[in-house]
Amino acid sequence: MTPADNFFVLVDWGTSSFRGWLMSPGGAVLAESRGGEGMLHCAAAGTGGTGFAAVLGDHLTRLGAAVGTPVLICGMAGARQGWVEAPYIKTPTRLDALHESAIRVDAPGDILILPGIAHAHAEAPDVMRGEETQLLGVTELGYTGLVCIPGTHSKWIRIDDGRVVAFSTYMTGELFSTIGQHSILTHALDPANPSPADGAAFREGLARALAEPTALTASLFRLRAAQLLGFEQRTDGSARLSGLLIGSELADAARQYAPLRSVRLIAAGALGRLYAAALGQHGFEVTQVDAEQASRLGLAKAAGRLWGAKA
Repeated sequence: MTPADNFFVLVDWGTSSFRGWLMSPGGAVLAESRGGEGMLHCAAAGTGGTGFAAVLGDHLTRLGAAVGTPVLICGMAGARQGWVEAPYIKTPTRLDALHESAIRVDAPGDILILPGIAHAHAEAPDVMRGEETQLLGVTELGYTGLVCIPGTHSKWIRIDDGRVVAFSTYMTGELFSTIGQHSILTHALDPANPSPADGAAFREGLARALAEPTALTASLFRLRAAQLLGFEQRTDGSARLSGLLIGSELADAARQYAPLRSVRLIAAGALGRLYAAALGQHGFEVTQVDAEQASRLGLAKAAGRLWGAKA
C-alpha cells in the first residue's frame, strides 16, 4: 500500500504503554487509542507475538481502522523481547533514513517497526529505542545541535547535519526511584508533604551538583545528615534529591557536548518544567517540545517516506 490517498495508523509502543493514532491521507489525526498494554504486558500475554497481535487488533478496532490499513510502530515492540526485533542501526546515522531499516511483521496486513539506534563504541556503548523517532519529529533536515529527552533513562543526543553522531543515557529517573525507596534516604523524603518540586531546595541541590559534580555520593549522604542535625526539613528531601541527580546529569552532559549551549528539550508536565528550569539555570538556551507530539510527528515523517503519506 503506497499511494498517499490511503489512511494509516501510527503506534508508539512503550514498555508499559500503548498509544495509537489513525491518520488521514493528509496527515490529520482522526482518532486515538491508548492503554497500559506495553511490551511487558504483551510479552506475558502470549508467545510468538500473539500478545502483541491481539493488543494491536483491539486498538485498531477502537480506532475504526479498516482491515489492511498500514501500521507503523516505534518503541519497545521492536526490542529483543518485543514482537519482532528491529535491529539497531549504528551511529552515525541519518534520522531521515530510519524508515529504510524498518522491519516487517509476519502478520496479516502491512505492519512495520522502526529500528532503534546504537552507539557501538566499546569505550562508550549506548542504545536507544523509541527516542530516535522523537528526534526525527523535532528536528528538520540538516539540523545541528543538542537534544535532551528526560525520563527514567534520560538521553542527551548530539546531531550533526541531521545525523545522530553521539548520545549518552543517564539513569537519573531510575536512580531517584531506587534511592528514594531502597536506601537510607527513604527516611529523608516525605512524599505526603513535599515542598515545591522546582523550589529553593531543588535549586540548591542543582547548584551543589553543578559546582561539585564529582561529589554526588557525598552530597547524597549529606542530604540525610543535614536533616538529622536540624539544618534542613524532611519535606525538602525529594526536591533536593531531584536537584542533585539532575544537576549531576547536566554537569556531565555539558562537559561532553561543550561548547554547544542550545538544546531542544523533549518533555512535558512536571518533569519538563524541572529540566527547563535546570537547563536555564545552567545557561542553556531551551526550546521545549511535547514528548508525545514528538513521537507522533516522527512516526508521521517516516510514514510519509514509506507510503507517501503527508507528515
